[in-house]
Parts: sequence; C-alpha cells; structure tokens
Amino acid sequence: MRLLLTGASYRKHRDAGLTGFNAQVIEQGQRPEQRLLEVATLDAPPDIALRLELADGAPVVARRRLFIVDGEPVAFCDSYYPAELVEGTEIAEPKKIIGGAHRVIEDPDGPIRRRVVRSVDELVSRMPTADEAKGLRLSAGIPVVRVLRTIFDNEDRPLEVQCTLAAADRHEFRYEVRMR
Repeated sequence: MRLLLTGASYRKHRDAGLTGFNAQVIEQGQRPEQRLLEVATLDAPPDIALRLELADGAPVVARRRLFIVDGEPVAFCDSYYPAELVEGTEIAEPKKIIGGAHRVIEDPDGPIRRRVVRSVDELVSRMPTADEAKGLRLSAGIPVVRVLRTIFDNEDRPLEVQCTLAAADRHEFRYEVRMR
C-alpha cells in the first residue's frame, strides 16, 4: 500500500466523493474496505486534547476503524473530533459516512461548514502490542508506524486528529510539501 499525501490528491479524491485511503487503494488496483469498529464520545486523551487545543479530558467523538486491502488488515485508524463541533452530525453516529467525515465537515449547507486546508503528521515507529499484532495479523518482529495527523481549517483551527497504526511491512509513505 503506497500512500501519497498532497493537497492536489486530497482535493481530487474529495471531489470524487472518496476518502483518501479508499481512492489510493483503488488507484493501485486493489480493493479497499473500512470496517467501523466503534463510535463513542469519551474524554480526550492528553495527546489528543493537546493537538485539538482542548482542555484535558474534554469530550471528543472517536471513530475507530480497521483499514483492509484485498482482505488483509493493514491499519487501525482512530479519528478524534471535538464533541462540540460534531454533535448532531453523521460523524457522531455509529454508522459509515458516505464520502467520509470531511464531506460532512466541508458541506456548505451542513452544520459545520469549515474547509480543510492543511495537516501536520508525526510518525513514530515501534513494536506493536500483542493485541495490535493480532488485529493486524503481524508476524513476529514486524514493527508498526504510528501516524498522528492533525487536520486544520482555513482559520488554523484543529478539526480532527487521526491516529493511524499501520503495519510497517505493508506501507510506503510519501509526502510532498510545497513551500511558498
């Protein structure tokens, strides 16, 4: 699974009504699946609260998913949103969102009406826990990459934190950054 993060590809996929993961898997001739594991309102973990600029323990809506490519689990992805921002929207409901959460966030007729403009990624490689290794069907000795992505709107307000735990032997990451 090769993941390319650029502003152009993000907009292209959004305009097609696809999430970035699904679009990139399809572009590579593979079959994507996102399995929704849980949607819950909970107290923000400290690292999530910090990135969302919330008080420790402030309520967030967490959407937990398992990403699958051609029947093989490749990553866990937990997305966190300020509860105040997404209450009463599809994001807070325990169901799949056609077109993804960013469709809801950017809907000009919806309740949020914000434009996603940038993200900041933090990557850390480590060995998985026993549960993570089991859930991703990892062989002994295979590390994971934790990608913590904070997504911002055009007023530089954080909208979402995605915490992805990716099987290191099944991913290639490429970032293109344009400096102005």
